[in-house]
Amino acid sequence: MVQDRSTQQDNGVADYLQDLVLASSDVEELLTELATFSAASLSTHNKLLCGVTLMRRKKPTTVATSDPAVLPLDELQYGHGDGPCLAALREKATVHVPDLRDETRWPRYCKAAWAEGIGSILSVPLPLEGEAHAGLNLYSTSTHAFSGEDIDKAEAYATQASKALRMAVKVAQLVDDRNNLAAAMESRTTIDIAVGAIMAQNRCSQETAMKILRIASSSRNIKLRDVAASIVASVSQDPKVLTHFEP
Repeated sequence: MVQDRSTQQDNGVADYLQDLVLASSDVEELLTELATFSAASLSTHNKLLCGVTLMRRKKPTTVATSDPAVLPLDELQYGHGDGPCLAALREKATVHVPDLRDETRWPRYCKAAWAEGIGSILSVPLPLEGEAHAGLNLYSTSTHAFSGEDIDKAEAYATQASKALRMAVKVAQLVDDRNNLAAAMESRTTIDIAVGAIMAQNRCSQETAMKILRIASSSRNIKLRDVAASIVASVSQDPKVLTHFEP
C-alpha cells in the first residue's frame, strides 16, 4: 500500500513537471516555478529553501530560487570557490551536510552559511546533456533536517526534474533556432531590396550592387544589414520590411 501511494505521488510529480514545461512561456519562468515547486514538494518536516545552479563553461550561476534568501547563499559558495553544491556538480553525486557546525570539508563557507541562519544543506545533481551541469540546492534553518528517506525522495525527484529541465532546454533551443532563422531571412530580404534599389539607381548588375553595398558597410564600419536598411528607408515611404514565408 505504501509503495502504491509512493508510485502515485511520483506519477503526480512527473505529470506536474510535464505540464509545467508545456505551460511555461520561457525557460526563466519554468526554472522559477521548478524551484518553488521543488521547495514545496520536498519540505516534509520543515520549510526548505531551494535554488537551481547551472554550471556552463566551468562557471556556476543560480538560475532560479524559491526564495530571495537563496541567491546570497549560493553566491557565498561561488565566492569561496567550493561547497556542497559545487562538489555535487563536480562529483555528480549527492552531497549532504547534516550540521554546518560539524562540517570539515568547507569550513569557511559553512561558517559563513551558519551565520546566515542555515543549519543543514542537501545538494543533488540534475543530470543534463552536453557540457552543462545543474544542481538542486536545498537549505534548511534546522540541523539534521534531512533523513535518509528525505534524501532518497530528493534524489528521485531530481531524476524527474532533470527530464523536465532537459525538455525545456530543448524547447528553448528550438525557439531560439526558429527566431534566429527568421531574423536571418528578414536580414536577407532587407539586403536584397537594397541591392535592387542600387541596381535601379546605378543601372548596374546585381554583383556590382552588392559590391557597392559591402564597400559602404566597410567604409562606414556599419553592419551590412544596417546599411541596407538605411537605403530601403531612403527609397520607401514605409521602411518596414516584410518577409513572406512560403507555407
